[in-house]
Amino acid sequence: MLILLCNDDGIFAPGIVALYRELVGLGEVSVVAPASGQSAAAHSITITHPLIVERVHVANSFHGDAIEGSPADCVKLAVANLLPARPDLVVSGINNGENVGIHTLYSGTVAAAAEAAVLGFPSVAVSLERSPEMDFARAARLALRVIRRLLEIGIEPGQLFNVNIPALKPGWPRGVKVARQSVLPFEDKFICRKDPGGRNYYWLAGEFGDLSREHGTDLRAQRDGYITVVPLKFDLTDEQRLAAMQNWEWPAVDGAA
Repeated sequence: MLILLCNDDGIFAPGIVALYRELVGLGEVSVVAPASGQSAAAHSITITHPLIVERVHVANSFHGDAIEGSPADCVKLAVANLLPARPDLVVSGINNGENVGIHTLYSGTVAAAAEAAVLGFPSVAVSLERSPEMDFARAARLALRVIRRLLEIGIEPGQLFNVNIPALKPGWPRGVKVARQSVLPFEDKFICRKDPGGRNYYWLAGEFGDLSREHGTDLRAQRDGYITVVPLKFDLTDEQRLAAMQNWEWPAVDGAA
């Protein structure tokens, strides 16, 4: 099995090293990842400048290709030019911080896996909730169990799974839950400060709102101490609304207007 491993924290991040060390038990692992952190890069791609590639040796664990680009860039370039063959599986992570709920939309970690799914490969994104003790080695062992189970069940080409591991405090994780993605809005807060020149600048902060109605979602399950597995799709079409719109009447439009 050939596995492509990517992330958004950068090729030197501890999460990708830990995950590499576990994934080699499944097969050959090729690492193609951003040269530097690309958190919240979402599904951006680079079109205004070239992608610089450098071969690097990381943590006495692997040689990989560091790309001056986004996580999605890394997957595109890896599949098109850098890998010896088409991968059987694409894994992205382990991200330093959870990617649940609407944060899934901003996540470069999820975007790398989503790009792989767009290209027709089975893919898994893995993230670990931030906490005072970021035990990436243990998180990687837990992630491997989930990935093995997904492979046993059978991941089809183009399928995408988002895996989030809760903070690894005593007694957690409490198990694994399949969940849907939460759409609870994030209550943005911008903290205003002043620079030495007296100009205002802002730090984005905030938190999720009331979780009392979040039954069955990744956000609630992760907050309750469970590893969450969410099947995602990249077709954003609202099928119900699309069906309703088929009977809408529109003003006449032609090329002569």
